[in-house]
Amino acid sequence: MPLIDGKKTAKEIREAIGREVTELKAETGNVPGLATVLVGEDPASAVYVRSKNKICKELGFISLEHTLSEDTKEKDLLALVNELNQNEAVSGILVQLPLPKHIDSIKILEAIDPAKDVDGFHPVSMGRLVMGTADLAPCTPSGIIKMLDRYKVEIESKHAVVLGRSNIVGKPVALLLLHRNATVTICHSRTQDLPKVTREADILIAAVGRPNMVTKDMVKEGAVVIDVGINRVDGKLVGDVAFDEVEPKASLITPVPGGVGPMTIAMLMHNTLKAFKAGS
Repeated sequence: MPLIDGKKTAKEIREAIGREVTELKAETGNVPGLATVLVGEDPASAVYVRSKNKICKELGFISLEHTLSEDTKEKDLLALVNELNQNEAVSGILVQLPLPKHIDSIKILEAIDPAKDVDGFHPVSMGRLVMGTADLAPCTPSGIIKMLDRYKVEIESKHAVVLGRSNIVGKPVALLLLHRNATVTICHSRTQDLPKVTREADILIAAVGRPNMVTKDMVKEGAVVIDVGINRVDGKLVGDVAFDEVEPKASLITPVPGGVGPMTIAMLMHNTLKAFKAGS
């Protein structure tokens, strides 16, 4: 089965980070610090943040957890972000999205010091990504590129088709692929004859949040298929790709779960270590 094992790849990355943190602590006495901020009680967000904090501790990072009530005022969240910006023990700041509706997410993200923006969502970070000079790229897109490299997928001169144009995955991964000399097409809800476009893809990345949207008639023989979708259907996690019918046509494919998901947290740790080294 031509599976891209995201769990295995992420584990290897985390182990390498853990070794480097041990060495840095022996040399300098200091370690990276990640501050997470969770506002409200969204169950999926809470699980995700707990997982991040658990891995932080496993790698020897300082983990600063801030859990705030759903009715937290925007000004109080901004004050906390400013406090974390000033805290020298904090290498990276992650404010978990989505935020409650009464809080302006863009204003909060813009308040984070770009040097500590380990999610890569600050306008300065995104501008650097466009220019090809990003130090801290968004975690899921950079994790996708890392997986393609680990599995020796040639990117240069290939046609990559990205389904989805979000600021979190679609746009950033398209830019990262472009910087690696792929020819990139971004598709969305207004794309005409979508199956025709996706069948041209050497590398197909699905990030739309619609379960089993990508079917076998949308994939060319031998394509590399990366499924970013995480959807719950009848109590099960499924991706944006109809895995069982697409897998026989793909040369490589990511499963859900166990594909892209673990890479996101691994790259968050990678970015936090990178920010720590840049600031030390």
